[in-house]
Amino acid sequence: MSDAERQAVTERLARATSEGRLTLDEFEQRVVGVLAARTFADVQSYLTDLPEEQGSAPVSPSEEVQAVLAGITRKGQWMVPRQMRIIGRAGSVTLDFTDALIPHPVVEIDVQTFASTVMLVLPDGASVDVESLLGNRRVVKVPVVQSSGRQHFIVRGHQKAGELTIRYQHEFWGWHW
Repeated sequence: MSDAERQAVTERLARATSEGRLTLDEFEQRVVGVLAARTFADVQSYLTDLPEEQGSAPVSPSEEVQAVLAGITRKGQWMVPRQMRIIGRAGSVTLDFTDALIPHPVVEIDVQTFASTVMLVLPDGASVDVESLLGNRRVVKVPVVQSSGRQHFIVRGHQKAGELTIRYQHEFWGWHW
């Protein structure tokens, strides 16, 4: 996250304070957190209870990702809708949420795949619910209990003859994957 992007978030918090949406103490605590943030995912918890600003890009309420005999990858800065549907037929889908802009606390993902591989890389501290998902799944060191103020993902649907992996970002000596 760049200094200019941190400044833009700080200005948004200042506008919210001037509108009476935040107290001065809340503003100060959030600004300290924003200035220490390394990724967009780190900043999201400071903005989730604030309304969308006019002029900001609206977030689609739902989106469909299709991978038929192909691979699809989303990573970096991208706007995450509240609901997503992943359709895969002999394909692969990787959704990396670590630097994504997630304007809501809960993201619902419907997986409908056959002979496909799906990888979900969650932001640090996020939790996941996979109880309504039928099929092969592997949740690696991601809590299944939603914690207050953190992103929560609900994954449901059918995964046949493939694999779904849900994990945090790996890091080793400054390398991320």
